[in-house]
Amino acid sequence: MKSLTGNRRHTVIGTVLIALMLFPVYWMLNVSLTPQRNMRKSPPDLFPLHPTFEGYRAVLNDQLPYLGTSLLIGLGTVALTLVLAAPAGYSLAKLRPPGAGPLSLALLVAQMIPGIVMAMGFYGFFLDLGLLNSWWGLIIADSTIAVPFGVMIFAAFMSGIPGELISAARIDGAGTWRIFRSVVLPVSRNAIVTVSLFGFLWAWSDFVFANTLDGGGDMRPITLGIYHYIGNNNQEWNAIMATAVVASIPATVLLVLAQRYVAAGVTAGAVKD
Repeated sequence: MKSLTGNRRHTVIGTVLIALMLFPVYWMLNVSLTPQRNMRKSPPDLFPLHPTFEGYRAVLNDQLPYLGTSLLIGLGTVALTLVLAAPAGYSLAKLRPPGAGPLSLALLVAQMIPGIVMAMGFYGFFLDLGLLNSWWGLIIADSTIAVPFGVMIFAAFMSGIPGELISAARIDGAGTWRIFRSVVLPVSRNAIVTVSLFGFLWAWSDFVFANTLDGGGDMRPITLGIYHYIGNNNQEWNAIMATAVVASIPATVLLVLAQRYVAAGVTAGAVKD
């Protein structure tokens, strides 16, 4: 009986905490359906009693180019991150190059640098190279956040690959690159999905790099596209929230589809046999 009561109490507490965490998401959806004339209503409606889809029509009319740019930047960041992080992680995990320890520490420290500091450094660098206001410049900038994380995930995961598997490939005549491409990568699916997901989400939700490096370009991401509805004397809150709802759908779908791979990828290397 005590066990049953305790389980019910935990269930109630968990439900309340989840409701509190999801309330901002619900309120975002509620505001996106609220007519503009009711935005300043006091007290506000807890439910969209007279819903309008004007905000979503505005998204379809105005925000699709921004969504496309964010998708392009996200996929480009994923591709560049995988190309750089996977070989580096394999090298740290299995090849043990000189300076592997300091390099691992440097990757950890790199993740602690505030984004605005990196953005200002990139601004001067990109200004000299002519990369400001370009989508490939944002891919490079976003990758600097994703690559250190990706290297650490790949290194942790690949360190758990049995050495016998790699030794057998060497006996069969495979070189280092062939082993990496044909043996290590196929069994590193969880790590690949984890790194790809986090890299995409970082690029998709980035605002600091986008606002600093691509504030006036023609191909701006969705985080800057929302500013289309914000002015000095007018804020189209239903359109803003509708844009936020639409922009959150890809991230939500990816998280749902990849959650089991992510759970395995982020815990790789935590337990040794």
